[in-house]
Amino acid sequence: MRGPGRWWRGKSTPAKVETYTRASFHFFAVMELAGIGLPVIGEIGGGAGALLLALVCAHAAVCLLTVSRSVDWVRGGREQPVRLLWTLGALTAVLALSSFALARYGPGDDDAASAAGAVFGVVTIFGVGIIALGLRERRHVYAVVTGFAAGTALGVLALSGDLLSALLTALVVLFGGGFLSFTAVFSVWLLRAVYELDAARETRTRLAVAEERLRFGRDLHDVMGRNLAVIALKSELAVQLARRGREEAVGQMVEVQRIARESQREVRDVVRGYREADLTAELAGAQGVLKAAGIRCEVSGTASGLPADVQSALGWVVREATTNVLRHGNAGRCSVLVTRERERVVLTVENDGAAAAAGAAGSGLAGLRERLAAVEGTLQAGPVEGGAFRVTAEVPLGVREVTA
Repeated sequence: MRGPGRWWRGKSTPAKVETYTRASFHFFAVMELAGIGLPVIGEIGGGAGALLLALVCAHAAVCLLTVSRSVDWVRGGREQPVRLLWTLGALTAVLALSSFALARYGPGDDDAASAAGAVFGVVTIFGVGIIALGLRERRHVYAVVTGFAAGTALGVLALSGDLLSALLTALVVLFGGGFLSFTAVFSVWLLRAVYELDAARETRTRLAVAEERLRFGRDLHDVMGRNLAVIALKSELAVQLARRGREEAVGQMVEVQRIARESQREVRDVVRGYREADLTAELAGAQGVLKAAGIRCEVSGTASGLPADVQSALGWVVREATTNVLRHGNAGRCSVLVTRERERVVLTVENDGAAAAAGAAGSGLAGLRERLAAVEGTLQAGPVEGGAFRVTAEVPLGVREVTA
């Protein structure tokens, strides 16, 4: 069974920001209900207290729904919840005026008046802040904050006739609602930014793959284009010579055969260079790309003196492990260690994005095992103590070892 810590570590950075945003604004609604809703019935009591409690519960429920729908809208999962925002705004205004009227004209008890006043302040400020979470433009946020502040001033002035009290109450709503609205706007901006950065990182990975494919295509074109052109010319010349009955046609076809075989060899060299990986270059590349992605990467050990086939197999392990860290994990640290004994070499890649990296260890690791099997190597991958994910590749050297 997954614990809370592993569940949290299993999320990507954008998913963590989204979860934190949802939980923070949901907590405002829960705090409204637990902090002021339940004490109301005890302080005010009677039918007025029960009615006010029912309104607070309804307001908290609408706030919870608005937060969920607004975050979904920010993520592009649904349309902007316009009707729900209007509903929350109307319910906030009704509850605020009701609680203020109860504090002003309700039971003469000071505790009851204080409880009703607390309902007024909290409901208004929380309502304004949560409405801001679902607004598209900042001018609309400004309009909501100033509108509620102005409406509060007019409502308090109409109910009490005290201009100073109306201004002070409006200022409380203006600054309190403005601060919570700023928090909502910043949360929306942050949420969108981290998802855009994550998409940009995915795009960068795809572009790197596309660039490598283009390089391979250019190399193949350079090899085959020239040779095929020569083959075509010599074949045409051989045809002309054969039609004239000249013996030189045989020599031209022999040359065509030689060029064709040379082309096969060159194509194999290109493909081999594309498939093989230099371990030293892969270690340096992994450190560079992880550092660019904001992940601390420490590389220890050396690949000098290892056979070419061993370097190629272990280089692919570094490639695949680095790709998993970038695309699927949520790591902040990664370490790569190459240790060499007399008869074997061990490559260890470890990162602290355990759960997400484990979810990515599917067909990629299966392909690595096939590559390592070609050099009699083994691969182990899985979570370890401390919430880390470790990939360990071991290749025997034996008589194939090359002296540096």
